[in-house]
Amino acid sequence: MPSSLPPATPVPSATDHRPRRFSRRRPTGGHSPWRSLRHPGMRWWSAANLVSNAGTWMQLTVQNLLVLQITGSAAATGLSLSVQAAPGLLMSLAGGAAVDRWPRKLTAAVSQALLGAVAFTTAVLVALDQLNVGVLMALAAVTGLIATVDGPACSLLGNDLVPPEDVPSAIGVGSLVHSAGRLIGAALAGITVGVLGTAAAYAANGLSFLFVTAVIPFLRPAPGALPARAPTPARTPAPDEDDLSMREGLRYFARSPRLLALAGVTGISAVFGRNYGLTLAVLVTGPLAGGAGAFGTVSTVLAVGGILGAVLGARLRRPSVRLVGTLAAAGGLLQVVAGVSPSLAMLLVLVLPMAVVESISDTAGTTVLQTDPPARLRGRVLGVWGSVRTGWGLAGPPALGLLMEYAGARGALVAGGLLIAASVLAGHLLHRRRTHPAPLPEAPSIAAAPLTVTLPAPRHAPPDGPRQPVPVGAAV
Repeated sequence: MPSSLPPATPVPSATDHRPRRFSRRRPTGGHSPWRSLRHPGMRWWSAANLVSNAGTWMQLTVQNLLVLQITGSAAATGLSLSVQAAPGLLMSLAGGAAVDRWPRKLTAAVSQALLGAVAFTTAVLVALDQLNVGVLMALAAVTGLIATVDGPACSLLGNDLVPPEDVPSAIGVGSLVHSAGRLIGAALAGITVGVLGTAAAYAANGLSFLFVTAVIPFLRPAPGALPARAPTPARTPAPDEDDLSMREGLRYFARSPRLLALAGVTGISAVFGRNYGLTLAVLVTGPLAGGAGAFGTVSTVLAVGGILGAVLGARLRRPSVRLVGTLAAAGGLLQVVAGVSPSLAMLLVLVLPMAVVESISDTAGTTVLQTDPPARLRGRVLGVWGSVRTGWGLAGPPALGLLMEYAGARGALVAGGLLIAASVLAGHLLHRRRTHPAPLPEAPSIAAAPLTVTLPAPRHAPPDGPRQPVPVGAAV
């Protein structure tokens, strides 16, 4: 009768030197910038984001034209953008706390549906010719308010779909999707308005939000992906403790040297080094005597460099704040050289690496920001970051414009680049001094004379024998 037991596994002997095979598989993907797309959930999420970004840029393009059509004022166009950005300055922390408190997928789906409802409402008002400046500003404010929740929810949802080592790839792919959506949306806006009218662009954006809402429930995390909220040990909280309070997010951000350093580097770069649409426009049309066509060429090179940088940044696996600082300093030095460039051709040669460095730095910094905090605090940390980023986004252009008034475009580029590089170097030296303090001088050593004692002579020694000194510790 055959035995039903499985065959015994041979046990290797002590003299068996053959290499053993381990069952653990080697990680696939390596440093490929597209490695996050091997996960089905990330592929669906990237496709949904491409559709949504194209719709968003269709609406933004048409919105600026619509405000100009209604008011005939460029200042009103800028005011509508400021009204939409204002909630990010005041309410981002509350939005981040909501993302930490509510289920991630449900929060993202509801916020996308609400943004779609605002777009459809605007489309109906435009079609009925009932949209005025006041209503448009109110709708822009509502959109900005919803975005304080939608932004961190969608950013963290994409990271929840992939393992931690693929998060830089996911962020890089997201940057590429954003750039592609911007180009597609801007192109479709002109076609849609010309063929179907302005209301159709808003309706198309509403449909793009509904598409994302429909995709979210079917997204599944890849094997190895971290849970959206880390488990916390069961304990009785203190009476004044609230694990989901906004104050805890502020406290964590303020006590994290890495996040503070990242905020400092990114902030000074954003104010003095990344407003190329302003500084390079003045440089090209002023000292370099170029026109709108020349600046269009510079803008195209900047866009190409941004795409190349996003691809290279997606190859990162464990970026650090030091890498972000190094890239910021390199970008600042390139900006200095661009400020003294004698010709448009020389400027074009420098603009490409400037855009590449900026894009890689953005990917690295975003990865640090979204992976450093504990899972339960990431929404609130992104909320704090949103408020800070909105602040320097509003304050940067006026400060840079004032600098150009006194120093010109070349002076602003050179001074801004040197300020960025010097700030990064000073921060590095300060960090090194704190983590590696100088050793204290050693006290001078004083040679001690050997201690000796005189032992009494043994009883059997001759009475006239001398008594010899014996060192301490010597054998007697």
